[in-house]
Parts: sequence; C-alpha cells; structure tokens
Amino acid sequence: MKQIKIVNKSLGNSPPCFIIAEAGVNHNGSIKIAKKLIDVARDAGAGAVKFQTFKTDSIVTKSAPKAEYQKKSSKDPSQYEMIKKLELSPDEFRELSAYADKKGIMFLSSPFDEESIDLLDEIGVPAFKLGSGEITNLPLIKYLVTKGKPIILSTGMASLCEIEEAIKISKGIDLFLMYCVSNYPASVEEIDLNVMQTLENAFKLPVGFSDHTMGIELSVAAAALGARVIEKHFTLDRSLEGPDHKASLEPKELKLMIDSIRNVEKAMGSGFKELSKDELSIKKMARKSIMASRDIEKGETLQKDMLSIKRPETGIYPKYLDQIIGKEIKKAIKKDEPIKWDNLK
Repeated sequence: MKQIKIVNKSLGNSPPCFIIAEAGVNHNGSIKIAKKLIDVARDAGAGAVKFQTFKTDSIVTKSAPKAEYQKKSSKDPSQYEMIKKLELSPDEFRELSAYADKKGIMFLSSPFDEESIDLLDEIGVPAFKLGSGEITNLPLIKYLVTKGKPIILSTGMASLCEIEEAIKISKGIDLFLMYCVSNYPASVEEIDLNVMQTLENAFKLPVGFSDHTMGIELSVAAAALGARVIEKHFTLDRSLEGPDHKASLEPKELKLMIDSIRNVEKAMGSGFKELSKDELSIKKMARKSIMASRDIEKGETLQKDMLSIKRPETGIYPKYLDQIIGKEIKKAIKKDEPIKWDNLK
C-alpha cells in the first residue's frame, strides 16, 4: 500500500497510527476555547488538531433546516444561525495555526468553500481534510486538487460509485480515505469496521476511521484492524451547547483513547512466536520437571513410583518420563531433587 507523507508523518501500512483530534466547531466561536482545545490535543498525544473552516453565507441557505441531532444540541432556529455563531475569522485561523505550531502539534482544518480553501492554503496547512458532506461536491474537490496537497477524504453517506467519482477527480493527488458513518453520535450497530478493508481492496488506497460513536472502543478496534488514521471529535465539556459536543470525548477520554491505541500497537508485534525475556524467567518457575519422589540410592533402577512431576523446570521434561523408566542411577539423589540426564547410565 502506498505511503502518504504529510510533513514528516507517513500514513500508510505500518504503525504508529496517525491520530487526528477533531476540535471541529467545539470552540463555540471562541478563539480562547479553540486554543484550549489545541492544548488538550497536544497533551493527549494526538498527531494533529483539526478545526472546520467555512463562510456561512457560502455554504448554507438561511432557511436550511437543522439535522435531528442538531435540534437536540442547539437552540438556534435554523442551521444558518447555528453555524454563523461558530464561524471564525481568517485572522483567528491564522492565530490558531501559529499557536498550534508553537505548541508542536500539526494544524489541520476542513474547508467547506473555495474561499476557505484559499485561506488554509495561505496559512500553510500540510494537507486538506474534506468532510463527508463534500464528497459529491466535485467542483469543490476539483478546486482543492489545484492546491497540490494531500487530501484526507471522509466517505460517510457515500456509495462506492460516489467515492470512485471523487477519487477520479483527485487523480495525481495523494489521497487517503476515511471510513465513517455520518450520524452524531453513530450507534455501534451502524458501524461495520470491515468496510475499511472493503475500501482498501476496492481503491488500493490507505484507509482510516473517523469515529462518531460514543466511547473509545471502536477507535481502538479500528487501529487493531489496521486503520492508519483515526479521527475523533473531542470537547472541553460534553454539556456545552453546540452541535458536536454530545458526540465528543472529554480531555481525559481523548488521552485514554490515544494511550489505548498505542498499547494495542505495541501488542500487535511482528507475528513471530517467540518468548519474551520475562516469559523465559517465568518458564523456569511455572513448568515442571521429573523429580525424585523419595531418596534414591546410587545403582537403583528407576521405577515410576520413585518419580514425581513437580515445579520448577530444572530437570528432565515430563514428556520423557517413559523413556527414563528402567534406567540406572549413577549417583544418589535426595527426595525432590531433579532427575537430570547426566544422572543416568
């Protein structure tokens, strides 16, 4: 599978998995909160923090209804009014990018219109993450391709044919697919992590998982199944008003997810069956060997009732019991001492 490089991060076949902490619009229109989100993502060990960049008047009509999950999490009467409150200015995005750079974490943002693409390109984002809602917006993808940067493409709500169309439009650009289910939150029953393999087989591109479920289990499972990128929404406080807070992790949960993924990666290993250093020492204690069940004098011939099988593994392995019956002892052995090959004639 092709390796895609973003700055010094390779996204492809081998661990570690690249983790995008999705701040999205969970800043609630406040740059102060946005900076705190950057701090949380960095402290949790994420590879990148990602926001959403848009001009409200360019992406939604004033009469557009809200999705059901948005109705439950926002009091605004329309999608337009809800989104307008979450819009940050170009200067605020420049400030956030500089802040993330200072803090040592990659800054990414999903653009929703050409003006936002230009802004992010000017800021110097190393790649573009395109949300699932834009996968059929081929004119926007065509414009994105002109910037010549890698694209991380979410595939929620899309058929294989629609994904293929977006891939064809992106020809010549490093492309990374993200499997997701566009529901907020998505139920576990809606997720089929095996689709990651379906996408990889169908399009011969690296695939990650954008997780919209509650909790961390599916992100950890996806990493174990080979997801090369994990994206997960997070917030400072799930009780805040806003469309995405309720389906987001809080800071401690984000860190637990990332730590858990890193532990899974360590446990995946090479696939070779070999003993660890600790196993080698425990093996001596836990395994058994053939012992004398009573004092045995020199010259005696071994019989089964003279022998026992006990810990530790310091003598002949139990599997050789039948082979040593009838052998003569060359020197005296005390009860519970191991029988060794050099004790036998």
